[in-house]
Amino acid sequence: MTSTRERQRAAARARLEKEMAERAAKARKRRQTTAIVSAAAALVLVVAGTVWLAVSLGGDDDNKSDTAAPAAGAAECAYTALPTEQRPPQIKDVGVPSNEQSAKGVQTMTLDTNLGPITAKVDRSLVPCTAGSFTYLAEKNFFDNTKCHRMVTEGIKVLQCGDPSATGNGWRPTDGQGGPSYRLPEENLPTDKRPPYPEGVIAMANSGQPGSTGSQFFIVYGDSPLDATYTVLGTVTGGLDIVKDVAKAGDDGAFAPQPGGGHPKKELIIKDLTMSNPQG
Repeated sequence: MTSTRERQRAAARARLEKEMAERAAKARKRRQTTAIVSAAAALVLVVAGTVWLAVSLGGDDDNKSDTAAPAAGAAECAYTALPTEQRPPQIKDVGVPSNEQSAKGVQTMTLDTNLGPITAKVDRSLVPCTAGSFTYLAEKNFFDNTKCHRMVTEGIKVLQCGDPSATGNGWRPTDGQGGPSYRLPEENLPTDKRPPYPEGVIAMANSGQPGSTGSQFFIVYGDSPLDATYTVLGTVTGGLDIVKDVAKAGDDGAFAPQPGGGHPKKELIIKDLTMSNPQG
């Protein structure tokens, strides 16, 4: 006959085994719950990421025309119109170019000036958006009868042009504040070049802030140590001697000490600026 003590021991073992089984069941349930929660969290992240991707790429039914991929050999350009309230009188509103621009071919830019022609080579594969903007503005006669308003003969050696409000007789305190009614991002920055802007380069002026390129440009007539933050538009192929002659005449110091230089004492007037059809 089984003793009372043995029966107690058997009962204790049974209770212990039951408790251990219950603990194991609870542990399995916790692991399953954790796995389900983790999977749900991962799904939320994936969904959130998908929504972010759709938004960042502009995947909105209302903007299908803006999100279509550009055609082969074309670039999608971000021309940003300036709010009307931020446009000083020196801004010339001629609309905004098409966002899709050709990224193929080479254009010849010709400045017909009062001192003779200045020509430059513009490679659209390097600057499709800037070249597209220049072509658009040239077709609108944007640069006609404008004066190159700033000459710097110390250090950076540039002649700056492209302000549509720099016209007529004499100079104004607002010279250098004009441009089109839109801005575009910088491109083709010479970050790997030394010097960044060698003699003969034509580059775009900006305010120092990203995406502030407009219509103003500068012709470099001597190697310049400027920071590589200005779009290189092209290279002068003829007429650089004209710019050097203007530099020899000096400037009036109107922009000294900052940003430097002044109005050129020998006026250079752009009677007409044209961009040829892309070749090649």
